[in-house]
Amino acid sequence: METHVVIMAGGVGSRLWPLSTPERPKQFIDLLGVGRTMIQMTVDRFLPVCDMANFWVVTSAAYVETVKEQVPGIPEDHILAEPQARNTAPCIAYACWKISSVCSDANIIVTPADALVLKEETFVNVLRKALNFTSINDAIVTIGIAPSRPETGYGYICSEEKAYDEVVKVVRFEEKPDLETAKGYLAAGNYFWNAGIFVWKASTISSQMKRHAPEISAIMDRIAESFGTETEAETIAELFPTFPKISIDYAVMEKSDAVHVIASDLGWSDLGSYSSVRDHIPSAEGETSSIVGNDVRLIDCDGCIVHAGSAERVIVKGLKDYVVAVDGGKVLICPLADEQHIKEYNA
Repeated sequence: METHVVIMAGGVGSRLWPLSTPERPKQFIDLLGVGRTMIQMTVDRFLPVCDMANFWVVTSAAYVETVKEQVPGIPEDHILAEPQARNTAPCIAYACWKISSVCSDANIIVTPADALVLKEETFVNVLRKALNFTSINDAIVTIGIAPSRPETGYGYICSEEKAYDEVVKVVRFEEKPDLETAKGYLAAGNYFWNAGIFVWKASTISSQMKRHAPEISAIMDRIAESFGTETEAETIAELFPTFPKISIDYAVMEKSDAVHVIASDLGWSDLGSYSSVRDHIPSAEGETSSIVGNDVRLIDCDGCIVHAGSAERVIVKGLKDYVVAVDGGKVLICPLADEQHIKEYNA
């Protein structure tokens, strides 16, 4: 059974302005200053379980050329352009129906393009267990993250057992909790962060969508009739915008009784905020601040992140727990305590 990997790369990452913008969102930038963009790191992470010829990327039409430049090994016809963003359920349906048209018995991994996984060997082992399970079961497996703190910014997966590195049944999905609820989840031991990484056979997700998201399935069946014909691009342009805007969690996961989870400590982060980026950039010896840039000088600063890869020189004095981000002619200076409002500030 062939393994295929679908990378969802259409997001904007507006909480990381000015580094991440609609013109160049976070999946296409070197957030951590390591010489690799987030989508390149994502591809690297999945290569041990999937041949490059079986990678697929679903992205906005505006980013197709960027994907070609950054991941030239992915076949051009595996870069699927969404004419309009309709959330993750239509995105996933598009990719999985497309894969099914060329490999009906494919085993498929779906992943975001912009997350970080530090424990890559453990991650590969988890993926292999998930793929083995879905290859012989008509089941969905989602990857759960062992929580390290009572996080209020992530959704949670509740499982039947307090088990790690094993496939167990999912009881339900939970929305982002308040702090007290998150503390309860942590204490219970059978709640895991939802990383948005899924494994299933092509036939499984097709049947699950037909059952739980029939509107999406019906539109996708009409689009699939055009695959490989001269009218494919025209049909996608016409019908894709008619999909409802809905996430895969709402469309399928929260309704299905076929969902399982395999949870592990993977050193995972969605890098959705400057604080999370700061936590994964090494600080210089004796320093408490994190720096990305060619010539960044901090004087009497504590707990800051300065991301200034495009600037010739940046000097910051007397700031504590601040983000300073510079990209081209755009500059952000903001307390980290207020970082969740960056999107509003830039509206």
